[in-house]
Amino acid sequence: MGLPSRPLILLSGSSNEPLAEKIASYIGYRLCPREIFRFADGEIGIHILRSVRGAEVFVIQSTSPPVNEHLMELLIMIDALRRASAAEISVVIPYFGYARQDRKAKPREPITAKLVSSLLQSAGADRVVAIDLHASQIQGFFDIPVDNLTAIPLFVDHIKANLGELDDVVIASPDIGGVKRARDLASKLGDLPLVIIDKRRPRPNVSEVMNIIGQFEGKRVILVDDIVDTAGSITSAAKALKERGAKEVYIYATHALLSGPAPKRLREAPVEKIVFTDTIRIPEDVLFDKIEVVSVAGLVGEAIRRIRNNESVSVLFNP
Repeated sequence: MGLPSRPLILLSGSSNEPLAEKIASYIGYRLCPREIFRFADGEIGIHILRSVRGAEVFVIQSTSPPVNEHLMELLIMIDALRRASAAEISVVIPYFGYARQDRKAKPREPITAKLVSSLLQSAGADRVVAIDLHASQIQGFFDIPVDNLTAIPLFVDHIKANLGELDDVVIASPDIGGVKRARDLASKLGDLPLVIIDKRRPRPNVSEVMNIIGQFEGKRVILVDDIVDTAGSITSAAKALKERGAKEVYIYATHALLSGPAPKRLREAPVEKIVFTDTIRIPEDVLFDKIEVVSVAGLVGEAIRRIRNNESVSVLFNP
């Protein structure tokens, strides 16, 4: 197969430049030089420092905190590329902010994930690549192709490399909504047993464990989730599992938001290890000995290579 005729350009926002550098290194390209600055009144300014005319451009930007700043930055970059005659603009959003506002839970609430999808398309995005969207149906909010990659294969490889024989391991979902994710991990590890934690949320960012469904006493339990925000939900689940007979508890989660009390809660949690990915840039002062970070750079880099060459992306869903 010959090389694609359109030049490839990789452009990074400011939200997670280390990850963007790793992705570029995987592909064998350098990031396109650009300037991102603020005007005196706080408005965002962007200047792309090389021609993108006729190019296939991949913009890498997680919409992580500060969410609105990084989202606006992304929209402005897309607009700049469209006005500079880029042939195709693919937006790589390792962490898709506002994904938890995907439906109306109460009257007079917005569906902000849909609004964000509309903004991205209006700005000029031709494709979106994300990792572990909080709600997979968000793909349906777009009228352009959306590749929703998953970190599950990375977790499978890490578990097999670090936990030895898995005869006494069970997979746990910290809530009903995460059962599909937990079942996927359990299946890829050889159909391991599944445990479901039934909880209720009396208010946002507060959860209470009500019941634990499944057998886990005397077992090593792997809690798998997509987002750890304030860490209240995942740490209360870990505590409940330990109090009710789990031998060891491990946490595997894709997006480490780690807001507010999260670092303190994770330090105090009765867990052996916590594994995150680098979809969100984690400050050094938050990390401690139990936390390990696995990179999604190879996963994203391979997706970009396959999209570029019109090859299947579905093979990336397997370890």
